[in-house]
Amino acid sequence: MSLIRQVWLLLSVTLVLAFAGAIGVSVHSARHYLQTQLNLKNNDTAQSLALTLTQQKGDPVALELAISSQFDTGFYERIRLIAPNGKTIVEKQADPHPQEAPGWFVGLLGIATADGVAQVSDGWHPVGRLEVRSQSAFADDELWQSTLDTVGVLLVLVVAAGIFSTVGVNRIRVPLLRTVDQAKAITERRFVTVDEPDMPELRNVTRAMNAMVGRVKAMFDEQAGQVELLRRQAHCDPLTGLSNRAHFLGRMKVMLDAEDGAASGALVMVRLVELQSLNRTLGRSATDRLLQDAAGAMIESSRRLSAAEVGRLNGSDFALALPDVDSLRESAVDVAARLRSLLRVHDGGAHVVVGAVRWTHGAPMSTLLAAADQALARAESKGPYTVELDDHADSGALGEDAWRHRIQTALAERNAQLVDFPLVGRTGELVHHESPLRLRLGEEGALVSAAQWLPMARRAQLTADVDLLAIELALIAVAADALPRSINVSPSSLADSAFSTRVHALVRAHPAASPRLSLELAEAGAIKQLHLVRELAEQLHGSGTRIGLEHAGERLADTRGLLEAGLDFVKLDASLLQGLASDDARAQHVAGTVRMLHGIGLRVYAEGVTEVDDAAALWAAGVDGLTGPVVQAVRPA
Repeated sequence: MSLIRQVWLLLSVTLVLAFAGAIGVSVHSARHYLQTQLNLKNNDTAQSLALTLTQQKGDPVALELAISSQFDTGFYERIRLIAPNGKTIVEKQADPHPQEAPGWFVGLLGIATADGVAQVSDGWHPVGRLEVRSQSAFADDELWQSTLDTVGVLLVLVVAAGIFSTVGVNRIRVPLLRTVDQAKAITERRFVTVDEPDMPELRNVTRAMNAMVGRVKAMFDEQAGQVELLRRQAHCDPLTGLSNRAHFLGRMKVMLDAEDGAASGALVMVRLVELQSLNRTLGRSATDRLLQDAAGAMIESSRRLSAAEVGRLNGSDFALALPDVDSLRESAVDVAARLRSLLRVHDGGAHVVVGAVRWTHGAPMSTLLAAADQALARAESKGPYTVELDDHADSGALGEDAWRHRIQTALAERNAQLVDFPLVGRTGELVHHESPLRLRLGEEGALVSAAQWLPMARRAQLTADVDLLAIELALIAVAADALPRSINVSPSSLADSAFSTRVHALVRAHPAASPRLSLELAEAGAIKQLHLVRELAEQLHGSGTRIGLEHAGERLADTRGLLEAGLDFVKLDASLLQGLASDDARAQHVAGTVRMLHGIGLRVYAEGVTEVDDAAALWAAGVDGLTGPVVQAVRPA
């Protein structure tokens, strides 16, 4: 029972006992008073009448007349004169008086009076014993009315006490609930502070909680800052802040190979020619500032694409990986134009050339880089600010309307299948299956990976329907074999106002399978709509469904709110992990990230691991599980 309910119970019991006690004392006092007064009246009347009867010298007629006269002048139930031998000399009896008090009240609390008794004599000769009993119905009615008045007044007082108690309890409940919500938020990795209440006891508790939250925030910020520093040291060019060569190529490889990667894109290579001449002319400091400005111009050019990657491959060569680009020429020319505007104000003689190639999902990295180098070489041979393209776009590719029709048909006919890839723990046990969705498109009915149709599904705003089908298939599969599964959810699906509600309805329809279901959202998209991620997590955690972050690592240290969104686990992006065993800086960054995430109660997994040595380094860094081609080598048969 909650504290507030206990307070209400205590107040209720106290009011009921006080109410009953007050009524009992009041009724008992009134009854005792009325009964005493009636007894006194009976005795006084008997003594007075006996004195009158004594003066009648025992004359029967005179005795009867005196008794009748007394009986008629008052409210008496009975007056009787009994001879010494027990024979009744005179008796006057009245009919029962009608009562307003109910019979149950009279039977329970009715006034029972004693007869007034006096002796009547004629000198020394006894005449008889006189008994007088007054009517008690009037006293019962008076007691009943007094009881009703008392109950009415006490009810008004109880209502007033209830109102004041409600106000008082609410004054306690509001700050108490804020303190409880604050404690609950901490368990959910949300760091909130609340105003201190007026009550000293709760004020001390709240002050302590706020202080603890402040320390946790400070600790997290410090740790996040250290992780960000390690990330920059491991993955960024120290001068421009762009991705270094190893990290850029790793990100490029993930784009080419990821199950849910882009179907196509552009690789734009930029070479700053005559950099040494520029360095001699402007000086090292000015040249460094110019390189930083050039990096900013390339970032600005790629900003319209959330998943774009910009890197510095060596001193004078830069590269942009742009997924889902419609026009290769437009992208390359935009970069060249921005850099030309930047460089033409300097007289150092430096200029840029640009080579751009189109890539498709699954293309070999070596072939792509060779084509980009050739395009860059052709541009350099033609002169300053030349843009050379190698655009092998598929002229027979389907249009947007055709893609939309194919996807909608596959969804309507449920022509889809989940493909399972295991994620294993340290001892090789199955943590869950990663289960990307593949659709059968066209008459040939071949399974097509998400990289081929997902970009078009985003454009056609069909990702919510795709994700709902994948979640439903996963719940059915879990119900069939009891194996846990994880489904990729597109962040764009969260923008559908009905998506969270429909997902909640699905998991409620499969209560036995929902605790074995996990949903993953890509870091790059989830970070832009944290309130929607938090809303989804709040709706699903009651069912046991877990929420995770995939392709993570670039923004973990920058956005604490992302870690407060009710997440259960984080999957580190494959580009952070490649070559981990031979790169101390990368290993330190991953270890720091794992410690930070473990510190706030999140499980940490590694995705896309290909090398056994990297897997060993990841286990040493403290990850809780990994997935990728290396799983077959590290998992017991």
